[in-house]
Amino acid sequence: MRIILLRHAESLGNVDELAYCRIPDHALPLTVLGEEQSRAAGPRVRELLGPEPVAVYVSPYVRTQRTFDLLGLDDLVERKVAEPRLREQDWGNLQDPVEQEIQKLKRHEFGHFFYRLAHGESGADVDDRVAAFIAELRDTMRSDSAHPDTVLLVTHGLTMRLLCRRVFSWSVDLFESLSNPGQCETRTLSLTGNTWTLDRPFAQWRPSPDGTAQG
Repeated sequence: MRIILLRHAESLGNVDELAYCRIPDHALPLTVLGEEQSRAAGPRVRELLGPEPVAVYVSPYVRTQRTFDLLGLDDLVERKVAEPRLREQDWGNLQDPVEQEIQKLKRHEFGHFFYRLAHGESGADVDDRVAAFIAELRDTMRSDSAHPDTVLLVTHGLTMRLLCRRVFSWSVDLFESLSNPGQCETRTLSLTGNTWTLDRPFAQWRPSPDGTAQG
């Protein structure tokens, strides 16, 4: 079993934080650069996936769906599912710019994992839903012999980090020390027997306070 994690390309929200105040998070489009990034990532992702059929699970947000569409991988895809559990951390509905900054400050002070946004989710909430998704995916692959062994997840930076945190049982301290991957950056999870491996670590903006590491 192999899972390729792909972060979406550059979206309007990555270059204009006020976009969240006028456009719902799920509806934010890719930028022109984001569309170029998605097309450029296609051959690289295709090489990672290999020639065998692939199952694709995509966050239902516009920016993730569009990223996948522009990869040009339709000939490899045996099944595609819009999976809400792979969505971005929910910050609420249309955001007030002042409240947005207050929430970011409070989250930084309290901790990114446990702080529940006033009108949205905590990192722990996202952790719970990605854990449920991974457990269901493993059960499906064990019970359905037709399900491809290679899976592509097109999702979001924080969601990628939390999915790996859950798979590897990383500490909260370690999770909070990790940086998001770049746009259209990948990580590959491989399962051999009962052991997961990660092709390369996430960048860290500080050492984990509890001394733990990704290895």
